[in-house]
Amino acid sequence: MRCHIFVRYISFALLISFCAPLYAQIKVLRVKPEQTDPAIATVHGPHIAVYDPDAVSNHRLFFFIDGTGANPSSSMAVYRTFAGWGYHVVSIDYENNLITTALAHSLDPASFGNYRNAIITGAPVSDRIKVDPANSILNRFQKLLVCLVKYDSKGGWDEFLKDGKPAWDRVIVGGHSQGSGHAAYIGKLFRVDRVLIFSGPQDYLDDLHKPAPWLDEPGATPPSRFFAFLSQNDPFNIHHQEANCAMLMHLANPKTLPVKPGEAIHGEYQVFVNDVPKKSAHGSTLSTQYTNVWEYMCQE
Repeated sequence: MRCHIFVRYISFALLISFCAPLYAQIKVLRVKPEQTDPAIATVHGPHIAVYDPDAVSNHRLFFFIDGTGANPSSSMAVYRTFAGWGYHVVSIDYENNLITTALAHSLDPASFGNYRNAIITGAPVSDRIKVDPANSILNRFQKLLVCLVKYDSKGGWDEFLKDGKPAWDRVIVGGHSQGSGHAAYIGKLFRVDRVLIFSGPQDYLDDLHKPAPWLDEPGATPPSRFFAFLSQNDPFNIHHQEANCAMLMHLANPKTLPVKPGEAIHGEYQVFVNDVPKKSAHGSTLSTQYTNVWEYMCQE
């Protein structure tokens, strides 16, 4: 019965996608979390999967993780852009209701790392948030890929699974705000193609005046494969974000590049900064006017 509902749900989503004149070639699939695994609960809405069957595939999956309280559908313009570049894209619904900065005044240096671990793996390590393994980011992601391979067999999803698990070397993991820290943590756990950070991470211990220690721990993905796009006027404090990124990238003083929409980017940089006014700053890194920055962050 679940399989029948799943197929019908996808067909409806595809109809909506084909009706959009500007993106007629883009396929958008909306998948209810519980349809991938009955132990998984919906938090905000369906998982999203996007690709362009007419684009030349670059054989990479962009796994995007939204920020606090966000529904996966909220960043659709980002997904469509990456799909147009030949990426398969997925974004999952997950437990993201506790904002990262709720831990900013913790005196326990491990608090941020435990928070990330609990949400990503479902380990019972945090006193601030409880997520069981079935509802963890990793299980939600894996079960979504398995479902896509089975029910969208011509979609090319099979190259992103190996022995039933994500083929991490073909995955670019990115995230915005809270999601940026989750993306970075996953990059520590697995050797991914690269990590794209948007407006974060916020894992700074205010009362201890330092970034969370997990940011400096050895990880599977080389530090040179981490890239960040920040905003100078971000209300979440760009100085803390830069300090966190410096730890992730193992750079004493990260070389940042001020960017403008549409301007060509030359040289070797890992951190980019715009100067959008404070009111719009935090979300500005996901604005399609900055596709020049996103494209550079994905270049080999």
